[in-house]
Amino acid sequence: MLSLRMIENWPVPTAAAAVVRADGTVAGSYGPQDHRFPLASVTKPLAAYAALVAVEEGAVELDDAAGPEGSTVRHLLAHTSGLAFDEPRTMAEPGTRRLYSNAGFEALGDHLTKATGIPFPQYAHEAVLEPLGMTSTTLAGSPAKDGVSTVADLIRFAAELQAPRLLAPQTLAAATSVAFPGVTGVLPGYGHQRPNDWGLGFEIRDGKSPHWTGAASSPRTFGHFGQSGTFLWVDPDAGRAAGSTPGAACVVLTDRAFGPWAVECWPPLTDAVLAELR
Repeated sequence: MLSLRMIENWPVPTAAAAVVRADGTVAGSYGPQDHRFPLASVTKPLAAYAALVAVEEGAVELDDAAGPEGSTVRHLLAHTSGLAFDEPRTMAEPGTRRLYSNAGFEALGDHLTKATGIPFPQYAHEAVLEPLGMTSTTLAGSPAKDGVSTVADLIRFAAELQAPRLLAPQTLAAATSVAFPGVTGVLPGYGHQRPNDWGLGFEIRDGKSPHWTGAASSPRTFGHFGQSGTFLWVDPDAGRAAGSTPGAACVVLTDRAFGPWAVECWPPLTDAVLAELR
C-alpha cells in the first residue's frame, strides 16, 4: 500500500506497520515486521482478550466484584472502576466517570490470577498468544503496559479481532460496543471527551474530537494506542465503497514515545489508508 510509505517521513528511528483486511489477508506492510517493540498501552487489548476468554471459560464473570468497593470486572475493563491512573487509589464511585487507569488493569490481572490459580502472564499466553501463534509476544509484568510484540504477531491479533476464533462473535461485539454509555472523562493525550466512549478493553471512536484515528474513520472504529508510539485500530466499515467485504485493521509500532509528532502524523496516515482501501 502506497499510503504506508508516508511513515518514511515520520520523525522516528524505527517503525513498522501493516494493514489487515477483514478476511485476514495483509493488504500492505512497511518496515521490519519481526522487530520487537514495547507496546505500552496496546498491551491492554491483549490483556482484555485474555480476560474475555476467562469469562467464556467460566473462570470469572463480568459482574464479579473486583477492584475497589462496588467495582466489577466489567468496570475495570471499561475504565469506570474509579481507580486513579497509576496507583490503587479510588477517585470516583464505580460507573460514574471514565478514569483511564493502569491500576485498574493491574487489579484485573490480580483478580484473574486469583480466580484461575494461574499467573496472569501465563494465562494470557495460553489463552491468546499461543492459540494465535504470537510466538514473539510477551505479556510479562503489568497487564496494562508491559507487553512486547511485533507487527507480524499483531497481524494475527488484528485478524482475530475481525473474525474471532477464540471468542464467540457476540462476546467480541459486546466488548467493542459502548460500556456505560454517556460517561465522560479524559482521553490521554487528547483531553476531555463528552462522552468518552469505551468498550471492554477497547477504546471506541464514536464522534470524539480530537482523536488519534482519522477524520474518515467510522464511528464503529475501535482499538488502542500506546505511549511508546504504537497503535492498533479496527474499522469495520473500512473499504465499504470498494464492493468487497468491508473491514480492515491497521497496526503501527514505533520506538519513539507518543507526543506532538504522533498527534500530527497518525490521523493523516489513517485517512490515507482508508482512502486507498476505498
